[in-house]
Amino acid sequence: MTTEERYQKVIDWFEKNRPEVGTELHYSDPFQLLIAVILSAQCTDKRVNLITPALFEAFPTPEVLAAANEDHVYEYIKSVSYPHNKAKRLVKMAQVLMNEYEGKIPSAIKELMKIPGVGQKTANVIASIVYNVPALAVDTHVFRVSNRIGLTQNSKTPLETEKELTRYIPKRLWSKAHHWLILHGRYVCVARKPKCEECGLKAYCQYYTNQRLPLLERG
Repeated sequence: MTTEERYQKVIDWFEKNRPEVGTELHYSDPFQLLIAVILSAQCTDKRVNLITPALFEAFPTPEVLAAANEDHVYEYIKSVSYPHNKAKRLVKMAQVLMNEYEGKIPSAIKELMKIPGVGQKTANVIASIVYNVPALAVDTHVFRVSNRIGLTQNSKTPLETEKELTRYIPKRLWSKAHHWLILHGRYVCVARKPKCEECGLKAYCQYYTNQRLPLLERG
C-alpha cells in the first residue's frame, strides 16, 4: 500500500464513521478555550473540565485574570499537572492580551504564539476552532497514532509530523483530522496497549500488519 493509498483509506474511514468531531474541552468563549487548552498540556481534558467551571467564574475576563495573584489562580488549578507554572502562564497570558491585543484573542497563528503558554500546538487549536483557520495541531496522541498507522514514517518531532500530515491530508480536513487522530489515540490507539481488534483502521495500519506478520508466518 502506497502512502497516498493509506491516507485515502484512513480519511475515508474517518469521514464515514466520525463525520462530526470536536474538542472535548468545555468552554463558552475563545478566552475560556485558550485557558482550557493551556491547562490541558500534559493533563487530561477530563481533569481540566472538572476545574474550569470555578476558574472561569472567578476569572471571567482577561482583565480580571491579568490583575490576579498567581497564588490565587494556583488554588483553582492545583489538581492539574504543573499547576505553579500554569498559574504563572495564565496570568502572563492575560496581561499580554490586555497590553497588546485589547483583551481579544488574535486569529493569526504567529500572533498567538507570542502569548505566554501558547506554542505551535495550542496556536493551531485556537486558530482552527475559534477562527476556522486550516491548522493541524500535533499533540502526543496525534504524534503516536500517525506513526503507528504509518501516516508518518520518520518524523521525530511534532513539527515534522505536522508537515507530513498536512502534505497528504486535504487542507479542508486539517482541523477535523486533528480531532480524529486525538480521539482515536485517546480511546482506541492508546499508548500502552492499543485496542487493535476493535479498531476500524486495522486493515490500513502499519503497526497492526507488523504485529500480525510473525503469527501469519508461523501459521
